[in-house]
Amino acid sequence: MANFHLTRQLTTAHGGKIILLVMDGLGGLPMTQDGPTELEAAYTPNLDRLAREGSVGLSIPVVRGVAPGSGPAHLALFGYDPLEYEIGRGVLEATGIGLEVNPGDVAIRGNFCTVDDQGLITDRRAGRIPTEEGARRIELLRQIALPGVTIDIEIAKEYRFAMVLRGDNLHDAIADTDPQVTGVAPLPAAALDPAAEHTADLVNQWLAQARDVLRGHEPANMVTLRGFAMEPGLPKYGDVYQLKAACVAVYPMYKGVSKLVGMDVIQTSSADSTRDEFGHVARVWNDYDFIFCHIKYTDSRGEDGDFDGKVKVIEGVDEALPVLLGLKPDVLIVTGDHSTPAKYRAHSWHPVPTLLWAPETHMPDRAQSFGERECMCGALGHFAASDLMMLALAHAKRLVKFGA
Repeated sequence: MANFHLTRQLTTAHGGKIILLVMDGLGGLPMTQDGPTELEAAYTPNLDRLAREGSVGLSIPVVRGVAPGSGPAHLALFGYDPLEYEIGRGVLEATGIGLEVNPGDVAIRGNFCTVDDQGLITDRRAGRIPTEEGARRIELLRQIALPGVTIDIEIAKEYRFAMVLRGDNLHDAIADTDPQVTGVAPLPAAALDPAAEHTADLVNQWLAQARDVLRGHEPANMVTLRGFAMEPGLPKYGDVYQLKAACVAVYPMYKGVSKLVGMDVIQTSSADSTRDEFGHVARVWNDYDFIFCHIKYTDSRGEDGDFDGKVKVIEGVDEALPVLLGLKPDVLIVTGDHSTPAKYRAHSWHPVPTLLWAPETHMPDRAQSFGERECMCGALGHFAASDLMMLALAHAKRLVKFGA
């Protein structure tokens, strides 16, 4: 994993250009004992060619046997030890939709939900209301005021929103108010540390007012709050890697983690296809040394248990890949942040297929295609995902020799 003291000594401001293409939840499992994984089943002539010309292996996002969340998994890909650097989900969501989270602020991720006349939750996601409906509820919530606190609140997507509290002596050690089940009432905000008692009291005042202003606005007539967090103060890409870096992603969370490590977030639309995203990469290619491009729906289809749907997403990425190859990157890495097998319907602990293509600097292995079983035998071996940035920098000739 990256040692930032070391990288500051070894990195140079000159060298090749890097693309990190992340298909969220890429890794999979066979649905039957002798069957293929989603990646193995997909028709991927471009990725298979790159595997033959490049090197492959399997990355471990956190430690063996641990299924990671998307935040720590992406931090690892960016070269940060996810056990040392932690980011709360509230900060990821808030920064991802453009809210400023400064030292001392508390960021919170919120969900609209549906409650009945007794205040019991009947739908934790308010029927997945359209984003426009969520935005109308946000206008109601903006009426709420708290003593000594400034509140910024914005819709994220559908039933999700983010909120930032600004004031003195705030603390983020507060338990989620989402009970994770229906048939019960939302939980009160509870301090997990005595220092957070004041903040928990403020949040409970806010929740009481939210209940009043949302009453009668079914199906989104209440909220739950999750992921209370403060700005983590991460080292930045420009400092530790001497890279001018950019993020091309559609979902707020991935924009958020990228912004927190110092990447510029390129403007995209929630309706952008894979080809559209690759077009954004091409549009800004001349302005950056490193571009992270994120594809969401491999993960979504895996969580849905939709094996064929996940295969189709992978095939769509492969079909659009010539857009990126036409940019002639010095290093192209294709991987996932974690595995989300359709068979498992959730993030899993399985190592993640990884492909490194760097025509001028890599040593090709004997892989003939890009898939889990080929990656098991590849030259990259089984390695910590947090080592990936050093590999990318080395292959881009952006590291000087260590020692005499």
